[in-house]
Amino acid sequence: MNYLAHLHLGGQQPEQLLGSLYGDFVKGPLDGRFPLPLEAAIRLHRQIDVFTDSHPLVLGALARFPRERRRFAGIMLDVFFDHCLALHWPDYAEQPLEQFTGRVYQVLAAQPELPGRLAQIAPYMAADDWLGSYREFAVLEQVFRGIARRLSKPEGMDGAMELVDALYEPLSDDFRAFYPELQTFAGKALARV
Repeated sequence: MNYLAHLHLGGQQPEQLLGSLYGDFVKGPLDGRFPLPLEAAIRLHRQIDVFTDSHPLVLGALARFPRERRRFAGIMLDVFFDHCLALHWPDYAEQPLEQFTGRVYQVLAAQPELPGRLAQIAPYMAADDWLGSYREFAVLEQVFRGIARRLSKPEGMDGAMELVDALYEPLSDDFRAFYPELQTFAGKALARV
């Protein structure tokens, strides 16, 4: 899952929203590095990743990609699933997407110190409405290019847009089958916090 899904699934309190994003930027043991609610949200982010990465529906979606592209297929699928979530947001959330993303950007702006690269990208994320822009399929091309720039082998993302476009319908079906299961998993995990 990518940013939007983690934010949607990780709880709506400010610490939960922050932790849902921190999970992509904070590595290693937590052990008191952050306030407890924030650490709980980072742990939930990690649990969501483990659940997703090992789920048969996701493994089936990854198997749709050509064998030689599978090393990067997980990245492409995460981004595509955020597109599906943004595009079909009313099917999965009661609050309108614009309100949700606006609140996320407010929480980020109110945080005096963000970890690592998140501190660099948060202003751009809000100014360009990264989360809401996932609705538009064409935006994924920019996202894939941005990811490629950060990879040691950027050529692994060459043709990502064309590949995901060719797989659009079956991957959309995979998302619709998987996301409610992920919502149930995340909801139960949140209830235990």
